[in-house]
Amino acid sequence: MSNALGEYLRARRELIDPAEAGLRVVGVRRTPGLRREEVATLAGISADYYLRLEQGRDRNPSPQVLEALARVFRLDEVSTQYLLSLSSARPAKPRREVVPAGIRQLLDVINLPAFVESRTFEVLAANRLASAVSPNIRPGVNRLRAIFLDPVEQELYPDWDKVARGLVAGFRASVGSDVTDPRIVQLVGELSLGSETFRKLWARHDVTALAGGSLRLHHPEFGELELRREKLPIADSGGQILAIYHAEPGSPAASVFESLTAGDAEIKQAR
Repeated sequence: MSNALGEYLRARRELIDPAEAGLRVVGVRRTPGLRREEVATLAGISADYYLRLEQGRDRNPSPQVLEALARVFRLDEVSTQYLLSLSSARPAKPRREVVPAGIRQLLDVINLPAFVESRTFEVLAANRLASAVSPNIRPGVNRLRAIFLDPVEQELYPDWDKVARGLVAGFRASVGSDVTDPRIVQLVGELSLGSETFRKLWARHDVTALAGGSLRLHHPEFGELELRREKLPIADSGGQILAIYHAEPGSPAASVFESLTAGDAEIKQAR
């Protein structure tokens, strides 16, 4: 039986420096991070109860207990909400994998690279500009699989370590406590076998809110590109996200997008 709550607690416990938690460290410690009894003391609960939580023998702790543990582990708001979501089973989320017609139309008319991804980071729809940024931004490709298993994709990112770390943490936030979904289990298993980096990042249980940010690309055709990435939730879609890349006006990346857009316009006129 899955023990997502216990696995998360253990992973976060092992990442906390005892000294930073205000504990006096004497001698050599064989246990990474905090000991279970130290977590229990800091959270104001019994050591036996905390042990039951990690072992999965109590799966429904109160929000107050989980919030106390979140403070011990120094979790931010997103990670705290994720921890709370692991405490009890929730109804399965709807899984509409059909991109709304209005969003598909937007992809066709927007003059920026844009695509739609599912909650498991599978590309469901993309415009030509997005595929020009990366050939792996096309329907049917899972972005996690491409980032960790495709060397060509990895070469696009000068900051690949940072991108990979953020993508795994974002994936945790996207799937939430639904880690027993067969598709998610299969994907995580495949990536764990194929990438040691993914396996280590997944074991950390980091969680990061899906949000925009800056992105550097080393494109084989267009050279160095400095981009911004926005991620916009699509309402009533079962967790689909609209991702849009844009660039500073007048920048090399903006010029590339303008040239590609002009080329598309000429093709349409010729037809």
